[in-house]
Amino acid sequence: MRLPPIGYEAHMTEIAVLTPDAADPSYAGQWPGVLERLAEALATAGLTAVPTAWTDHIGDASGLMRFPLVLPVIAWGYHRDHARWMQACATWEAAGVKMLNPPSVLGWNSDKSYLGRLADQGVALPDTVWIDGPTQADADAAFDRFGTDQIVVKPRVSGGAYRTLRLSRGEPMVGAPEGPAMIQPYLPSIESEGETSLLFFGGKLSHIVNKRPIPGEFRVQVQYGGGYVALPEPPATALALAEQTLAAIGEDLLYARIDMAPDADGGWLLMEAEL
Repeated sequence: MRLPPIGYEAHMTEIAVLTPDAADPSYAGQWPGVLERLAEALATAGLTAVPTAWTDHIGDASGLMRFPLVLPVIAWGYHRDHARWMQACATWEAAGVKMLNPPSVLGWNSDKSYLGRLADQGVALPDTVWIDGPTQADADAAFDRFGTDQIVVKPRVSGGAYRTLRLSRGEPMVGAPEGPAMIQPYLPSIESEGETSLLFFGGKLSHIVNKRPIPGEFRVQVQYGGGYVALPEPPATALALAEQTLAAIGEDLLYARIDMAPDADGGWLLMEAEL
């Protein structure tokens, strides 16, 4: 891994950056480049990024205690090992690791059921059915409930659209998520207008990104061919939804990415709040 040479000068402050398990091949070709760009940015602020796998600190936080700050921004793969992720978050919280965002937030944010709690506080999101172990009968019932011919089935614990399915009415559900899941009506606007992300740092809007899938695809992630374009300002009313979401979350956050998609009436619906 090539890190900026200046990052190792004596006056630099070392901070930890949590990374995927080095033995996990799923992200081997992705996170090193992300880390390098992050390290370069941190170096301009007098900070040295020290990478360390989150899986090395699950039951013992002592290896993180020497750092004045731990950034969990590349701690990918937690959805494949969620029980250990929750154990790690509890370990870091109990030890008082100086982590931003806090371990308590990382824990609850890793299960998409938080979206239901935000909806209870008035945040707009697609109509959602929460189920344990989705079956074909669940899918068939969802078509009727939503009055639609296409639905999306997602695991409650997921990342990068892992095991997320788009189904058409009458289509057999193959490869469904195991365990707790959610079903939502498919939003055709994802294909025509994409998904828009508003990124906040220290509670202030910093970047706006529009993400669109390739033709025939519904997932906007880069691994599925999705394209990202920076926007100069948020679409009308999108900022209001993002700010409402952050207010409902009610946490002191270093960073937040609020993902949303337009509905059929010109409004916006929360898809995820990545913290």
